[in-house]
Amino acid sequence: MNTARDTHEAVRERYAAAARDQLETGGSCCGPTATDPITVGLYEGTDSPSDTALAASLGCGNPTALADLSPGEDVLDLGSGGGLDVLLSARRVGPIGTATGLDMTDEMLELARRNQAEAGVTNARFVRGTIEEIPLDDASVDVVISNCVINLSPDKASVARECHRVLRTGGRFAVSDIVLLREIPDALRGIVGLWTGCVSGALLDTDYIATLTEAGFADASVKVTRTFDRAELELMSDMVDGQLPEGWSLEDVMDSLQGAFASAFIRARKGDA
Repeated sequence: MNTARDTHEAVRERYAAAARDQLETGGSCCGPTATDPITVGLYEGTDSPSDTALAASLGCGNPTALADLSPGEDVLDLGSGGGLDVLLSARRVGPIGTATGLDMTDEMLELARRNQAEAGVTNARFVRGTIEEIPLDDASVDVVISNCVINLSPDKASVARECHRVLRTGGRFAVSDIVLLREIPDALRGIVGLWTGCVSGALLDTDYIATLTEAGFADASVKVTRTFDRAELELMSDMVDGQLPEGWSLEDVMDSLQGAFASAFIRARKGDA
């Protein structure tokens, strides 16, 4: 991928295809599977308001369980996909709070609205847009959440600035995401499957904190929530199928990725101006 537009289109097509499968079949073909160690087992013990939204979840964490949402708060979910985290947030903030899902993929928005209707959730809405240019007013939400989406953006500094802009003073940034624990070779950065699979576009944990701080956030922190062993990496080998860099073997890719990335929960807050 050579441009930000290429990245957006690759991500859009991957998630549009997942949503189309769900819309057409109603099955769990695009949801967490035993061959996807990043997404599997994230909502165990959670009383989901929508089984189809749960089946369509493609995240790397459960931000609603960690964001300490309170009744009456207004929540924004970046890259809301099938809507699971929006529906869970709407239930937590109660009827006087709101939950807004933002997604750039029409098929995902259609799926999310269908799941919302089936769940009977009335204090939620889904809007179209990109996370680099959030179509909400300044200081309009109390909490920004996201589930394994910011790593997909080609312009994470813009995402951080936009999150800071839409949050009210004292508002919270509370997202699940993939972070790098050390640098990976440049040759792996251009593999489309690793980008759309949430790996090669990720920031170093220290760079994530720096990006949030530069955007104006205070108290930024990264807490690793899940690491991946060699057997789990091998389950992800289809991400690079047919896309190996010249001179690389699949074993070389696995060696480079082992211990290099993790799921994490990232927090920050918008302090006084």
